[in-house]
Amino acid sequence: MKAAIVRDFEHAPTCGEIEAPQARDGEVLVRVAGAAISQLVRAQASGKHYSSGKTLPMVPGADGVGRLADGSRVYFAFPRAPIGAMAECSAVAAGQCVALPDDIDDVTAAAIANPGMSSWAALELRAGFRPGESVLVNGAAGSSGRLAIQIARHLGASRVIATARKPQVESELRALGADDFICLDQPGERLVAAFRERLHGAGVEVVLDYLWGQPAACIIDAAAGHGGSRAQPRVRFVNIGSLAGASLPIAAGTLRSSGLELTGSGLGSVSHAALVGIVGKLLRAVGPARLTIDAIGVPLRDVESAWRMAADGKRIVLRP
Repeated sequence: MKAAIVRDFEHAPTCGEIEAPQARDGEVLVRVAGAAISQLVRAQASGKHYSSGKTLPMVPGADGVGRLADGSRVYFAFPRAPIGAMAECSAVAAGQCVALPDDIDDVTAAAIANPGMSSWAALELRAGFRPGESVLVNGAAGSSGRLAIQIARHLGASRVIATARKPQVESELRALGADDFICLDQPGERLVAAFRERLHGAGVEVVLDYLWGQPAACIIDAAAGHGGSRAQPRVRFVNIGSLAGASLPIAAGTLRSSGLELTGSGLGSVSHAALVGIVGKLLRAVGPARLTIDAIGVPLRDVESAWRMAADGKRIVLRP
């Protein structure tokens, strides 16, 4: 069968032939209709993600959409290595498939699942989010961040604050449901002051962080108190990505003097079954919540060029 194949972690996958998988006990075969090129998939295919496989050749793709032998349409995740979702056929545990609603097309479903799941899982499973709380989305300009705004609203956030480096995206993020905007492209002291105003003013219960690095450090610094008689407000900070840096220093006094609670959301902190369950909720909400994502389908044979495409911010879905 045809598949996108990684033969070297330093190079993009190429389209080639590989032996089709056979279903084992408890598995089903999915005839793949679409698999998105996400940040997770890129990192895994480069060997740089903590969940990356180390055996080559391998087929990338953490999730996708397709049809089972009986013709039913499904979303599936975590196909059995080394053959991921970017192939004509994948073998996956039966419990890691959920039905696709009829009102969502294959490209949209494949594109929206991973970025939408990232914020929904972080809010529901890691932050213990409750309707009426306020949410700060740090790094809201990308596909995941834009969906995080929409999903926070859908789940009942009373107020959503978005951050991004480019001030020109503010109107777009507000149109998606953001009430407030903080531009990250400013000196550190001013950025800390802007975060402090929101955290200690109207208040922020949950932070969804897609960036880590310097922007996250500014939020953490802003949460610090001064050892007063009153406890600082509780802030549940959930890291989801590290686009601005993989590490940062944290002063011990910051944690002792604040209501900050640091946690993360991703593979390993949430079970595969729970993540697939969250995607099921997400896909059922696409229509009622009018969730949107900018996505295009690209033939699997063009995987090399698709891997290099920025596509003007669009999510690229490979289609066998």
